[in-house]
Amino acid sequence: MHVGLNLIFLVPGETGGMEVAALELIAALVADAPADLQLTLFVNQEAADAGGPWSDGSLPSVVVPIKATNRVEWVRGEQQLLPGLAARAGCDLVHSLASTAPLRGAFRRLTTIHDLNYAMVPDTHFGLRGLGMRALVPAAARRSHRILVDAASTVEDLVQVLGTPREKIDVVPLGVRPPDASVTPTTPLELRTGLGLGGRRVLLSASAKRPHKNLLRLLDAHASLPADTRPVLVLPGYSTPHEADLVARAAALGTTDDVRLPAWVSAADLEGLYALADAFVFPSLHEGFGLPVLEAMARGVPVVCSDRSSLPEVAGDAALLVDPEDVGALASALTHLLDDGALRERLSAAGVERAAQFTWSRTADLTVQAYRRTLTA
Repeated sequence: MHVGLNLIFLVPGETGGMEVAALELIAALVADAPADLQLTLFVNQEAADAGGPWSDGSLPSVVVPIKATNRVEWVRGEQQLLPGLAARAGCDLVHSLASTAPLRGAFRRLTTIHDLNYAMVPDTHFGLRGLGMRALVPAAARRSHRILVDAASTVEDLVQVLGTPREKIDVVPLGVRPPDASVTPTTPLELRTGLGLGGRRVLLSASAKRPHKNLLRLLDAHASLPADTRPVLVLPGYSTPHEADLVARAAALGTTDDVRLPAWVSAADLEGLYALADAFVFPSLHEGFGLPVLEAMARGVPVVCSDRSSLPEVAGDAALLVDPEDVGALASALTHLLDDGALRERLSAAGVERAAQFTWSRTADLTVQAYRRTLTA
């Protein structure tokens, strides 16, 4: 069972949750691989140059000679180059991990479609990428022999929006890794000094700075908290064109001094921020899974999150769920959590227990089962 993993999309440090999911899945597949599973990784030039599990000699890999930061090159690599490279490598199946896939090739095709954000929240993707997703995701759903999704809510999206046969789809939840003991969290003093937090309380929301993450409404809700006790809202994540909207909204609300917008932070800084935060808030309008919620829970940070799409499946009863379009409800939930120490303790303990149910070992096992179904269908 020779499986090629299509990682052409992966630009290290710029691909967010899909990068985390891909790297964790690879590690779990290697750790728990059945004897008959052979993997070959297909990566772009940026990933090859940056290094990763494809460059340490532990797994066969093929460099597809394109740079995926150029969306046209990404599509060319996936559609024109990958089919021939995978066939020459002898792959029986190509598993594409980022919602798009080669539409032809002498192998079976399995595609993980993380979400249909391009259709459900159309301003998720900017420019050429948005146009590409609208064309390539439906094509991948049609041309793949099977589809994987992270949550049951995405099954319904695929059936209703794309008309994908329900029996063609497997639900494979993502996992969450416990905090890495090898990473020493940045100290509170360093973070408070570096981010200018002073002695104030901290709200954390780690997510891509994209419209569907609903950060504008979060800024509105945050601004409605009493100014004399208002915590600092820290929004780490790689920069996008939407960041200018966030900066402008904070300025209009008069909360510029209460908001921090650092770019992608180091693992040490992020662990330090989790330890520092009084609460984690994730008001996204639509998610295929919502890995940041589990990552916060695994660290015992009490969570407020949206009641939309996959997030209730992920959070269960271990978070405060709110209507993400109701700024008043979001502000009320934040106030409740910040003011109620007993509630924070309960959600902290419940979150750790909830996160422990989602393991990458289980994700890998369900993925291998899907490989077998794809090859025998």
